[in-house]
Formats: sequence, C-alpha cells, structure tokens
Amino acid sequence: MAAYNIFFKRSVEKDFKAIPKKDLNRILDRINNLAEDPRPAGSEKLTGKERYRVRQGLYRIVYSIQDNELTIWIVKVGHRKEVFR
Repeated sequence: MAAYNIFFKRSVEKDFKAIPKKDLNRILDRINNLAEDPRPAGSEKLTGKERYRVRQGLYRIVYSIQDNELTIWIVKVGHRKEVFR
C-alpha cells in the first residue's frame, strides 16, 4: 500500500500554538502514522461529514481522506473539550 501525503489547513498552525511541546510531539507522531494507515484502530468517522477523528491523549485530530489522490488533510487539532465547539 502506498503512503498518503499529509497536508494541513492553515488554521491548524494556530491550533498547534496552544498545545504544550511534549503533547505536540506525540500529536505529530500520530499524524505521521496516518500516512501509512489513514484509518487506524480507534479512529471514528464523523457523522454527516467526510471526516475522521483520532485521539491522542486529551487531544483530537480531525482529518479528511482522499483515497483517489492518496492525500490526508488535517482539519483541526485541539483539546477534546474544544474540538467540536
């Protein structure tokens, strides 16, 4: 299986600024792992949208997958209480 290319929405940079460095490193590792397995165990398809959510500690990573282009777009990263507001 070919690896997916990962892209970030511009707003994700702002999300990253609010996350402590040790947590951010874990989140980035989790995002990098999505390139090999975009639908890992524990990921959930969000209702009504073509997006998925995966957890990393207290944080949630929301992303979309384009299988025909082999791309993943990271849409939102945030604390579990803030992601869906």
